[in-house]
Amino acid sequence: MKNKSTIRKNRERRELTIERNVAIPAQLAWEGWTEPIHVIQWWGPKGWTTTVYEMDVRPGGVWRYSLKADDNTGEEAYCRAVYEEVEAQHKLVYTDTFADSQWNMVKDSEMYTTVMFEEEIQGTRISIVTRFATSEQLDNAEAMGMIEGFADAFDRLEKYLENLVVGADDTMETVISKDGTQIAYTKRGNGPALIMVSSAAADHQDASELAEQLSAHFTVYNYDRRGRGRSTDTAPYAVAREVEDIEALIAVAGGEAFLFGSSSGAVLALEAANLLGNLVGKLYLYEPPFIINDSRKPVPGDYVEHLNSLIEDRKRTEAIEYFASEALGIPEEYIGYMKADPSWNKMESLAHTLAYDGQIMGVTQSGNPLPADRWNITVPTLIMTGENSGTFFYDAARALVELLPKAAVQSLAGQDHSAVMMSPDVLAKAVIEFEL
Repeated sequence: MKNKSTIRKNRERRELTIERNVAIPAQLAWEGWTEPIHVIQWWGPKGWTTTVYEMDVRPGGVWRYSLKADDNTGEEAYCRAVYEEVEAQHKLVYTDTFADSQWNMVKDSEMYTTVMFEEEIQGTRISIVTRFATSEQLDNAEAMGMIEGFADAFDRLEKYLENLVVGADDTMETVISKDGTQIAYTKRGNGPALIMVSSAAADHQDASELAEQLSAHFTVYNYDRRGRGRSTDTAPYAVAREVEDIEALIAVAGGEAFLFGSSSGAVLALEAANLLGNLVGKLYLYEPPFIINDSRKPVPGDYVEHLNSLIEDRKRTEAIEYFASEALGIPEEYIGYMKADPSWNKMESLAHTLAYDGQIMGVTQSGNPLPADRWNITVPTLIMTGENSGTFFYDAARALVELLPKAAVQSLAGQDHSAVMMSPDVLAKAVIEFEL
């Protein structure tokens, strides 16, 4: 493998630490460690097969699995772990105990394990720290091949995740942006190139159905924005870097493309069209979330700074709550219902990118009119809004169309801000039929 594991043994603290840098985004590394469909592909040393019987990744949740030798010895080990801490995309803490085939714990076999996922410039650093009850148990584990087993598992994990990036059911290709960031994308269909630009707290999967609908008329490039999904990230962040990501995709597409963007992704598409000139042939924008009057509360002036502070303090849940309340305008009593939905965990895994979208929006959510000189765009532009969405979306669309010489507004009957995922057929029809 390209990377080797770093191994440290501290007999005084009864700890074994094994670390590895993997050229994989943190979100994908996290998924590889916490979803049974992935875990069974790599967990354990070479020559062993893992079976997961239960995996409830939350505090108090249980992970039950077995490791069986692939040879004819019939050797099999049963393990039962209980999660104590779960911090999405960053940290797992669990106690791990050997068990018999009836899941009764084996006496004096408990280990305390902490797994850390730390974002690096080009991937993720994964650290496993296992603490044993006694130094003798640490010595026994080493003698039984635990270090080699973890090294094997890291090799299998890295190879498996790399294969996910370049293949599998959701085949993704990659392009390298100007600053070295790896941008992953899917490509499907025939016709003019169309690049999908996702909204805040979303990756390419959220628009996959819409991409499929559009692929009958376009060659659709549906990508993970930097720091999301299978794309890497590079600090420091700047909106111009995201425009360069789109420029790299346009180059792959042949030098010219149309852009579709939703919500804050629509504003990023606007920025790209403004900076890239004739590389962008058309724009399709769904509900750019400008706040230009008193139709709803403006976003706080220190919104981006506060988000960054929450992420630095590893408060991902609080960051999503803040985003939902202040940027989306969702009343506090409804946020609890959002947290009960499985999509909340995914949003938490993307929480570190929320400030990116805040920077993209800039001062356009302050309750003041749009700046008249911000966008010099002359390509045909369709600005769509949902009939059932807040009036501020319609006000924003009308204000934007007055600034762009070749823009039109279309209201989509029965739709709201979730149309990209909930009604991709309606959006696709509007895009396909647009002529100006």
